[in-house]
Amino acid sequence: MIKKLTLLILICLSLTALVYPFIWGDKQPVVSTQDVPKIKKKAIVVEKPLHNVTLPDFANIADVKQKKSAFFDFIRVPVERANKRVKAQRATLEIAAMMLDEEQALSESQLEDITEIFSLYRMEDEEVSALSVAQALRRVDLIPKELVMMQAANESAWGTSRFARIGLNFFGQWCFSEGCGMVPKRRNDGAKHEVAVYQSVQEAVDAYFYNINTHNAYRELRDIRASLREQQKPLAAKDLAYGLMSYSERGEEYIEELHAMIDHNEAYFDE
Repeated sequence: MIKKLTLLILICLSLTALVYPFIWGDKQPVVSTQDVPKIKKKAIVVEKPLHNVTLPDFANIADVKQKKSAFFDFIRVPVERANKRVKAQRATLEIAAMMLDEEQALSESQLEDITEIFSLYRMEDEEVSALSVAQALRRVDLIPKELVMMQAANESAWGTSRFARIGLNFFGQWCFSEGCGMVPKRRNDGAKHEVAVYQSVQEAVDAYFYNINTHNAYRELRDIRASLREQQKPLAAKDLAYGLMSYSERGEEYIEELHAMIDHNEAYFDE
């Protein structure tokens, strides 16, 4: 009797297994959507440039040599143009300095040009004299393009940083009035600085030159440069880099990094 009952149960189970697919098909147990937690997708915000300049897509240049060449070709012309302007201003001051040393009177045109130069270099309250012109010559001087281009590459991550792409700020320069630039995402609580925004690459480079040639933080660089002038030595980028200790919180490490970058990229400077 038990054997027959067991056999009957096995037959029922077999028949159920055979007809199950035809009864249920591909249907799955119904689960209420109320039981499934909803995952909110975070919207991706694409930050629009605050300028109308079309930049090379440095981030998508895979070949390192090609990327470096593209970046240097991009930044070289504005740097050379800035140095050309400074060179012309310096020539005006040098002629005036020689004339004043020989006690020759300056023309009205010369005085106007010198007064304008003074105003461009935070010396607007100075009267034109042999002393003030000598002081101006410490500010109105060239910055080696190798140093400028290496700082631009360092500070902008070869043109790929947010500040470079959105605000044309290739040198990490700050401004201090609300709304003057871009607010850093990692700005410390209580800090009020912003990262300056420019409307052209030339404007960004000119602002860098003004900063280096006038700010008290870089007086050491200007002293090194003046000393090289007195010794009639070239204005070497690595020598002047020692005057940038205040440019980065990393101090000496930053200088060493600039030196290494100058050495490793020498082949690109005059392409």
